[in-house]
Amino acid sequence: MAKKRKRSSDAAAAVEKPDEFAPQRRERTLFGFKEKPADGEEAEAEPASEGEEDAAAAAAAPFRNKEKVLVTCSRRINYRYRHLMQNVVSLLPHAKKDSKVESKQSKGNALNELLELRSCSSCLFFECRKQKDLYLWMVKSPGGPSVKFLVNAVHTMEELKLTGNHLKGSRPLITFSTNFDEQPHWQLVKEMLTQIFATPKDHRKAKPFHDHVFVFSIVDDHVWFRNYQISVPHNEIDKVDKGGLDKMTLVEVGPRFCLNPIKIFGGSFGGPTLYENPFYVSPNQIRALEKRKKAGKYAKKVKAKVRRKMHEMENTLEPDEFAELWKGED
Repeated sequence: MAKKRKRSSDAAAAVEKPDEFAPQRRERTLFGFKEKPADGEEAEAEPASEGEEDAAAAAAAPFRNKEKVLVTCSRRINYRYRHLMQNVVSLLPHAKKDSKVESKQSKGNALNELLELRSCSSCLFFECRKQKDLYLWMVKSPGGPSVKFLVNAVHTMEELKLTGNHLKGSRPLITFSTNFDEQPHWQLVKEMLTQIFATPKDHRKAKPFHDHVFVFSIVDDHVWFRNYQISVPHNEIDKVDKGGLDKMTLVEVGPRFCLNPIKIFGGSFGGPTLYENPFYVSPNQIRALEKRKKAGKYAKKVKAKVRRKMHEMENTLEPDEFAELWKGED
């Protein structure tokens, strides 16, 4: 059996070992990797402060939209309003669903903590009261602002059964009516709607297509929402050229709803009141007025009966002379 040849200690020392360690990775920040300076610059450059380094990194890195929207609702919500919330979630690929939240005065603190835990920057909170009235909180977290709406004229996709259809997760075109730019509170609402309903670029669940349109329009101081599919002819002969918008048509998909603004707050789910709608009437007041009208109808009937009796007592009929004419013949 052959013996193994032993290496001398001098020969082993002469052999150089390759470097086992990988080159040091550049330091990563929220705005990307830090640029490594050149050898000549490294010796000449003076040590900069942390603030200057962060500002330089922020200026060098491009802006990336990391908008995430938390969509949740309150307990004891109606089934129609729950279907509306599910329709909104299906339209927003950057939305996150969560379990129901108790509708109390402390719901703001609970939702702010939930937003922080889920790493979301916006929130759509559907709050149902008395299983009749639906309120929508549109919130930017953590610094605000937040807008409270009353939701009217709700029609879900299941109710409408419209012929329109578009790809799930595709990016929408968002259009606004011109009167959004007339007053400052509408400008704020427009900016919040743009940030919440616009799909971030290069989102992992989004598809790089624009095949539907979100339409927000102001009519009678209410924000009306519509969703349309952009329909294009699919025949090879009838292909649409660039700029051939006359051949495109819009087909409504749904859902439909109307937003009546109540208040705009400076913080998240509260804070100083920036705007209050002077024409807002709560649903409780509307129902109370309807009850008074019905009660007024009953009161009118009772008063009419009393007037009729008083009239009969004041204008009694004279006795009929022929009333007892045939009594004796029986």
